[in-house]
Amino acid sequence: MNRNMNHKINQVSENTLVIGIDIAKNKHYACAIDDRGRVLQKSFAFMNTGPDFDYLYSTVLTLQKEHQKSDLIIGFEPTGHYWMNLASFLVEKGIRFVMVNPLHVNRTKELDDNLQTKNDKKDARVIAQLIRDGRFSYPRILTGVEAELRNGATLRLKIQEDLTALKNRIIRWIDRFFPEFHFVFKKLGKTACVVLEKSPFPSDIKGKEIQQLVELYRSSESLRCVSKAKVTKLMSLAEGSIGITEGLQMARYEIATLMTQFNLLSQQLDELSLRLSNLASQMTEYEYISSVPGIGENTIVELLSEVGSFTYYEHPRQLIKLAGLTLRENSSGKHKGQKKLSKRGRKKLRAILFRVILPLILHNSAFKALYEYYTSRGVNPLKKKEAMVVLCGKLLKVLHALSKKKMKFNYNYMMNDLSCLPEAA
Repeated sequence: MNRNMNHKINQVSENTLVIGIDIAKNKHYACAIDDRGRVLQKSFAFMNTGPDFDYLYSTVLTLQKEHQKSDLIIGFEPTGHYWMNLASFLVEKGIRFVMVNPLHVNRTKELDDNLQTKNDKKDARVIAQLIRDGRFSYPRILTGVEAELRNGATLRLKIQEDLTALKNRIIRWIDRFFPEFHFVFKKLGKTACVVLEKSPFPSDIKGKEIQQLVELYRSSESLRCVSKAKVTKLMSLAEGSIGITEGLQMARYEIATLMTQFNLLSQQLDELSLRLSNLASQMTEYEYISSVPGIGENTIVELLSEVGSFTYYEHPRQLIKLAGLTLRENSSGKHKGQKKLSKRGRKKLRAILFRVILPLILHNSAFKALYEYYTSRGVNPLKKKEAMVVLCGKLLKVLHALSKKKMKFNYNYMMNDLSCLPEAA
């Protein structure tokens, strides 16, 4: 048992009232126990409303007075987003709260009655018992710029997903009505979008002069320069197009609607990205993280939105655990299990790290040298993906050190780390 677990257990004494709450969308259940696990108040329901939050608060104060408990600790599962309103209410009241892992609740609910029964009342009691045993974590509530970044990054991700869905719909439309379009425009860039807006069908291009089409496309506010070579090729392909020629009236309305939505979302994405960059630049870590070659502005925004301030964490090991990069193995007796990633952490943070590590290997000489060492060392060389996982953890350590020490990235320091490794060249 580590010191952190001992500290958590010590938080619950004979003077502590423990409240476990099972979170749902509309109706929550709360159960009160003492430090011995004795039930002081059976599970009772309260709704996800302001008056019922006040009822919970008054009930807790009454229980504290009746059982002479000077300390209070409340905990619940992070069920979706439904816990956030209650957490905000508790913060306003100055009540500390903790989080219990939902997986722990599922695996310990049979200890009392040896039954697989699952209901909200039982879960509330199980959550309270886990808190009493110190099996909880301290949540970090983002505030100020960090909260703005988290909300903004989540919104940007949703807009990007909507843009991808719109692109797929536009491509499907092109495949039906103008399949040759893809031979001229490989991507939905500015010129391609203007062509789809002004002349979506082959029939809109046939019989027109090249200069006439060029002037038509240049009339768009978003486009001033058009390649005559592409227009010429488009005219040639339109003459022999195999696109569908029926139902064009509604098809024209469809592509006009899709392009309007696509342009609007693209504009919103650009504006939001600019706002997020301005917010991220207000954080002290921004200057130091941006000094690392290979890390772009969007990556910095995503990292800060997931992690918050790096200085909040006492040790980089906390960041590695937050990203789910810790290793697990299943060994017993003579059997030695293979070590794998636990993946118990923030999935989005882990995805960000894997996306950024490849550009770092390509454009950051220090990370490139470490990658080559890990994959080519004489003893226990790592596979390519294994080396990337190790470097993801290394990146978190570097960013944590830069933020804590308030210094910019230094290539020589990374090389010193490499020279200290065994068998390093």
